[in-house]
Amino acid sequence: MAYLEKKDAIILLDDGTVFHGKMVGPEGTATGEICFNTGTTGYQEIFTDPSYYGQIMVTTNAHIGNYGTFENDLESNSVKISGLVCKNFSDNFSRPLATGSLYDFLQAQNLVIISDVDTRALVAHIRESGAQNAIISSRVAQRDDLRKELANIPSMKGLELASKVSTREVYTYGNQNAQYRIAALDLGIKTNILRNLAKRDCFIKVFPYNARYEDMAAFEPDGYFLSNGPGDPEPLKEAIHTAREILKENKPLFGICLGHQIIALANDIGTYKMHNGHRGINHPIKNINTGKGEITSQNHGFAINKEQAEAHPNIEITHVHLNDHTVAGIKLKDKPCFSVQYHPEAGPGPNDATYLFDHFIELIKSTKKELV
Repeated sequence: MAYLEKKDAIILLDDGTVFHGKMVGPEGTATGEICFNTGTTGYQEIFTDPSYYGQIMVTTNAHIGNYGTFENDLESNSVKISGLVCKNFSDNFSRPLATGSLYDFLQAQNLVIISDVDTRALVAHIRESGAQNAIISSRVAQRDDLRKELANIPSMKGLELASKVSTREVYTYGNQNAQYRIAALDLGIKTNILRNLAKRDCFIKVFPYNARYEDMAAFEPDGYFLSNGPGDPEPLKEAIHTAREILKENKPLFGICLGHQIIALANDIGTYKMHNGHRGINHPIKNINTGKGEITSQNHGFAINKEQAEAHPNIEITHVHLNDHTVAGIKLKDKPCFSVQYHPEAGPGPNDATYLFDHFIELIKSTKKELV
């Protein structure tokens, strides 16, 4: 990093709080909702996760970049965070599998990076004050102009972002001669989800976020999948309608993260914006049916209404978050449908939650037998 010039940089939060750091590489400015992830590894997966679109990421791990980048660690085809804030940024890496530095990877996509920040103080402030809009910039002397730009950033509440990251064209993934056919609604799908389905002998057809049920059903799938993604779920009226139509068909339906919230909304269970959300790889979940705990990866700033879920006659809460008792999983009592608020494909356990993909396949098998 010695050859990279570092200039003074500033972080302005919506509540007026100011933090200082150093711009890594070229000067720049970025805006978005500022949030933090507590994972000690997996920075490349985080930065390319479509669910983080429109957010400035603060990493709590002290060192970022020290194991470089590797092509198989991509969760999408590009960086999705709007900016990065960290304590120590390293251009030196020592991972045998690495094919390049994190700096080169991020700069190729013009990401604004600020290091040398007191991230412990910044994260403590976000935990207390909540996730909020922020602007990060090398234009330290133009604080008034930056505040004007910050005032124009839309709130994440009510913001539809799935359209920004979803595929524009239908595509397929996996072996077309696989035993099971899955129609997936791409709200910001992670590549590792597709990998997990494909290695369970699934051929997946991926549809845009606003795809009609009729188009998905024309694929004649054995089951349907609703993916993760960014933003507020409530504006996604087309996806909610599609989920309702899928449920009428009575074929297996599995949802993860944003997909979980869409399934809840399709059953008239509301969602709300959390104080600072869940973002990390050590979130404890209790499976109510088995009584077992699961170490999970999570990335969401919205959650479903627990009271409404408990009162719903056809909804069973299957998983709860042990830190704050929010709903982490549900299933329908009268249909082959279930969903979780966390990411089983991320595998921090490492295999605590991968059974969910197996459960989806078992649902498909049992449903196919009933139809014979």
